Amino acid sequence: MASRIDRKQVAETALRLLNEVGLEGLTLRKIAKELNVQAPALYWHFKNKQELLDEMATEMFRRMAVHWTAELGPEGGGESHAWQDEMLSTCRRLRRGLLAYRDGGKVFSGTRMTDESHAAPMEAFLRRLTAAGFTPREAMLAWWTAYNFTIGLVIEEQSVHPDPENPDERDPAYDLESRERRLGESHPLAAQAGREMFGDIEVGFEAGLRIIIAGIEATNRRGSGS
Repeated sequence: MASRIDRKQVAETALRLLNEVGLEGLTLRKIAKELNVQAPALYWHFKNKQELLDEMATEMFRRMAVHWTAELGPEGGGESHAWQDEMLSTCRRLRRGLLAYRDGGKVFSGTRMTDESHAAPMEAFLRRLTAAGFTPREAMLAWWTAYNFTIGLVIEEQSVHPDPENPDERDPAYDLESRERRLGESHPLAAQAGREMFGDIEVGFEAGLRIIIAGIEATNRRGSGS
């Protein structure tokens, strides 16, 4: 029975189901039913759900990497831009890629890549930074900071807007007016903060990225040029 399916089929099926049921509702039993096999057949390919999540995250990245490598080139070639613009565009692409999947941020966070598909786009981006004057360590720390900010924000964003098919719909738990009524009198600043944190999240994402880039510029002066 295990020969009827392979790892790629299982991961792709899991990603399709993810948009329907979310991470909490995604079970090996549901995936097996979708593939028309018995659940034990999946254990030929994945020992547990975490191994499956690792493969799902890797497949998500493979799909994103196709576009990234096409834009940057495998060794960081292609049209030259200021590193600040590269940082902005790379984090924007990462956010868009994760938002294409329900709970995409949670699936991606803390998982381990199962192949080397992440290496080429990372190499290309880090080459851009080192060409701008960063040391390899400075380049990696700059990227790691912006990368973690992006994933963390996506996790929060998908709590507010959980359905990728209806991105404008808001979880009722994040009703801003209700929140302000509860907090406004005793905690007015916390009440106002909700508009910034859970209102227009894309605006907050862009503002946060620019704060990070400004910090990178301030701590790595020789990398502040194009």
